[in-house]
Amino acid sequence: MNSTRNRKILHLDLDAFFCAVEEQKNPSLAGKAFAVGGKPGQRGVISTCSYAARRFGVHSAMPTGQALRLCPNLILISSNFGDYSAKSHAVMEILHNLSGLVEQVSVDEAFVDVTDLAEDGETIARQLQEKVRIETGLPCSIGVASNKLVAKIATDTGKSRSQNADYPRAILVIPPGKEAEFLAPLPVKAMWGVGPKMEASLEALGLHTIGDIAAYPEGMLVHKFGKVGAELHQHALGIDNRPVTVEYEVKSISQEVTFEKDTLDLTFLRRKVKELSAKVGYRMRCEGVCARVIRIKLRWSDFSTHTRQVALPQPTDQDGVIAETAETLLMKLWQNDRPVRLIGVGGANLTERVHQMTLWETPSEKERKLLTALDDLRERYGKGAIQHGDRIKPEPDKKGR
Repeated sequence: MNSTRNRKILHLDLDAFFCAVEEQKNPSLAGKAFAVGGKPGQRGVISTCSYAARRFGVHSAMPTGQALRLCPNLILISSNFGDYSAKSHAVMEILHNLSGLVEQVSVDEAFVDVTDLAEDGETIARQLQEKVRIETGLPCSIGVASNKLVAKIATDTGKSRSQNADYPRAILVIPPGKEAEFLAPLPVKAMWGVGPKMEASLEALGLHTIGDIAAYPEGMLVHKFGKVGAELHQHALGIDNRPVTVEYEVKSISQEVTFEKDTLDLTFLRRKVKELSAKVGYRMRCEGVCARVIRIKLRWSDFSTHTRQVALPQPTDQDGVIAETAETLLMKLWQNDRPVRLIGVGGANLTERVHQMTLWETPSEKERKLLTALDDLRERYGKGAIQHGDRIKPEPDKKGR
């Protein structure tokens, strides 16, 4: 008998989170096909899109050009991580007030162990969904099961089955003892952790559904996939003994840009590094974290990709430190005969930001005060209110010079 059978685990997923936040800011977007992501004419990608856009075949991680071909009237909106972070914190606070066992797995997704609450799982889920709607205005979907694996798949399945016109707002409860029965007819790709390569490998064995995996001899799966095979078999039976882990740390924060045309212009690339570093620093300050490691990523015109990283003597969230470090890494990767298609900057090995009080104001603290003031201006007037000096073209004088 499964020792976790008596647990009540909720998996909450905010529906089209970025889009829902943008729709709150601009109600005229309701019901329209729009997406948060890359701009027209650039080789960017879609971060997320409205459900109206999804009906045209648009989806997250799709190149912007392809999305516009599928949906020519698609409205594109630039992301605003400050707004998304604030909304995420508000939702997570609601979850923490519900239970002391909350595992946040991304900005819009979390597990909650509500085993100790008296109400049944469905009642708790419906009350939670309504509370999130009332207090934040955001739609969410919830899966309820005896373990994390099945709760996560229940959320995904509930969303896919929803008949709601705008956001799914789904709730799907899998009763204890019905885990394997629920999973059996689902395709193998519905299994948490099964990507395209694993899906192809499983289907090569004639395993098309999760039920097929459960019925397949475990020893043969282990022979084929090693330890992963044993885990697959257990999961296909609906068994997952992992606890809800309360410690959560964002692993990395990064920004990247794909260029409309491949470039050999080092000055242009260095300017982009500075811009991306500012965005990474801003997101870190919004999240209240600092990076111990700075990374840079280059993708060449032949699609080969290289990364470099370096550990810092002390964690930082300051644009200047990030940019200086990233530029040093750029120069180590730079090859003047290889056109660059994409460049990215990121901070990793994140830690909670801690400020030490000192008797004297250091240059670092002066920069922090300046960055805080600039962040306030961005929040008040929009991200475009602050630009680097090298991007501003001087107006000609009266003689046209």
